[in-house]
This record gives sequence, C-alpha cells and structure tokens, in this order.
Amino acid sequence: MMFERWFPPRPAVAAGRALYKSLSTQARQPALYLQAGVPDTVEGRFELYVLHLVLVLHRLKGQGAQASETSQAVFDTFLSNLDEGLREMGVGDLSVGKKMRKLGEAVYGRIKSYDRALAEGADPAELAVVIRRTVLRDQEGPGAEMLAAYVRRVEADIAAQPLSNILQAELNWPPFQSV
Repeated sequence: MMFERWFPPRPAVAAGRALYKSLSTQARQPALYLQAGVPDTVEGRFELYVLHLVLVLHRLKGQGAQASETSQAVFDTFLSNLDEGLREMGVGDLSVGKKMRKLGEAVYGRIKSYDRALAEGADPAELAVVIRRTVLRDQEGPGAEMLAAYVRRVEADIAAQPLSNILQAELNWPPFQSV
C-alpha cells in the first residue's frame, strides 16, 4: 500500500477493491440478520460475504477482459481480507494456510452451488435450498425464501446496471426488503 502513491494499482485492481468494499457493506445490512434470520456470527457473516461476492462475480462473468480482471481483483481482495480476518482473530501464522485452504474450498463450493441455482432454466426453489443449507445452516423458517427473493432482485438490479459503471466500481445495491 505504501508504494501505491508512486505506483497506483491498475484500474481493474482499484475497481475490484472498491467493489469488495461495496459488497462487504451490503452484506452487513442489519435487516439481513434481523429480518431474514442470518446468524450474526463469524460464519453467518462469511456466508453473506460469499453470497454477495457471487452476485458480483456472476455479473462480471463473460463480459470481457477488463471485467475478468476486475472479477479476479474482487476475488483476490476477498481472500486477502479473509486471511487478515483470521490473523486478527488470533489464528497463528502456522495455521492460517490450512484454514485458508479450507475456507477457499468452501468458497469454491458455494460459488458452484450458487452458479447452478442462478443459471438460466434452474429450478427457482434451488436457490432457497442452497441458502438454507449454507447461510442459514438448515434453520427452519421463512429466511431462505426471503433471502432467495432478495438475491433474485439484486441479480436483476445489477444486471440492469451498465457494465461500464460497475467496472468503475459504481455499483448500486438495492436494500434488503423482507416483503
């Protein structure tokens, strides 16, 4: 970071960092926890970060070289923040690598599950199933359906925003609404 004053990051890297900051802010909306029942735990927050990460990656997928580079920068920033978070929680240097590998596998698994659930022609109920299993840890109640409806709204909203804006890290997230 010290050298960025003299060597600023490439535009896609700067956009990726800003998009990560944006998605992390979105994932911390109190309504997601209070109304949808997401556990306000490290695990619950992790799941919401991953869910919002997937929405950004999904929007950038197949949109050209700059979108691909930006997508990679968002993902790299996410992983860097995971690593930093583990260290802040007191995980020792020798254990961070093992925990990061385990978390990385979990993230890739979630990305695959969400990609299948968001794919064109997928069973609409599949998204709620994935959310109930991952985000809500099989918790009963209306939270999975509420979150699935929210994800569909966010996906449509992000898809309607100009790619050029998103590549400039100008992503407007809709608020969570339980109704």
